[in-house]
Amino acid sequence: MSLIKRSVSLEGHATSVALEAEFWAALESHARRRKMSLAALIGEIDSQRADRPLASALRVWALLHQGLPES
Repeated sequence: MSLIKRSVSLEGHATSVALEAEFWAALESHARRRKMSLAALIGEIDSQRADRPLASALRVWALLHQGLPES
């Protein structure tokens, strides 16, 4: 399984994140359901991740929120 790298701006700083296509799809789907951009969702997750690497935080978040409607 190959990684897909994307660039995103977090608090005005450009960073890149590499995830598997399935994780990108899950994050994009969740962002659409919440009517927000993918960058905004990633920023929200980033603000709550503590010491965890961003890619890991995104994967864990996607797993924890799979199939759940957003309130």
